[in-house]
Amino acid sequence: MSLEELQTRLREFADARDWGQFHTPKNLAMALAGEAGELLEIFQWLTPEQSTDVMDEPERAEHVRQELADILAYLVRLADVLDVDLLAALSSKISLNETRYPVDRARGTAAKYDKLD
Repeated sequence: MSLEELQTRLREFADARDWGQFHTPKNLAMALAGEAGELLEIFQWLTPEQSTDVMDEPERAEHVRQELADILAYLVRLADVLDVDLLAALSSKISLNETRYPVDRARGTAAKYDKLD
């Protein structure tokens, strides 16, 4: 399924339930943040090693998949409501980050672009 098809399916799902009235940018952004918080909760007290292995436990892996799906659904719906082409926005952002984080200065460091030597 393409991103456009997914967007259409989510729009039709919301329209069939008359949820468009609730799908304001504010509400969708808040729902997106809430779902991201639910994903964070899964990882909250795990060690870095445990977080790397989180998908090895079937029940926890399913929980991660469900939260990621919720996040994606709200992100795609928000982009639809705001008429944002997510693929174009991401491509543009990657290009910007290629400029901000040149390989010779950013390789192997987690420093923010304005703190690179």
